[in-house]
Amino acid sequence: MKFFIDTADLSEIRELAETGLLDGVTTNPSLVAKSGRDFIALVKEICEIVPGPVSAEVAATDFDTMLEEGKFLAGLAQNIAVKVPLTPAGLKVCRILSTNGTMVNVTLCFSAAQAILAAKAGATFISPFIGRLDDVGTDGLQLIADIVQIYNQYPGFSTEVLVASVRNPTHVVEAAKMGAHVATLPPAVLRQLYNHPLTDKGLAQFVADWQKTGQSILGRG
Repeated sequence: MKFFIDTADLSEIRELAETGLLDGVTTNPSLVAKSGRDFIALVKEICEIVPGPVSAEVAATDFDTMLEEGKFLAGLAQNIAVKVPLTPAGLKVCRILSTNGTMVNVTLCFSAAQAILAAKAGATFISPFIGRLDDVGTDGLQLIADIVQIYNQYPGFSTEVLVASVRNPTHVVEAAKMGAHVATLPPAVLRQLYNHPLTDKGLAQFVADWQKTGQSILGRG
């Protein structure tokens, strides 16, 4: 499974990119607004930090403006994935951009039927929002299972399932077991993947036992 980070915070992106665990970045208008940065300058900087796909979302909702914005964003860097909403206009833009070799991330997916349309439109990524489905009493992970199952039936579909609106490590693990290709995680959730009390306990014991030996690995003359 590939890990994208869902943020527009440059310090977070730099820090996590240094771990070697980061495969890409997703942004959206809400994250950009939270950053307080100029959108275009911010996207360009992210693309310089992360070599993998960087999702940059169009702001328009009508076809003509959306297409113009998508072409502009695609020209900012080779690793841009233009992010479009799962609407008739968005899917039409997806088809045009993907045919021209641009990566496209179709966002705000909440049903398997929508995911089929995105794959047929040539989307590089489909972004099902599982946390938001959980919020309204629907099983978000079941949607991931359904989409993966459907995509696996059709070798002609090249769209990758990008699990979005991830709230906790369980979302990540269960989606990985289902065969989802990518998870985009808030920085805090990515860091939670490291955590286990037995790891902390074991490390503390190892450190204590090593100190008793009085040795130093780097202290040899």
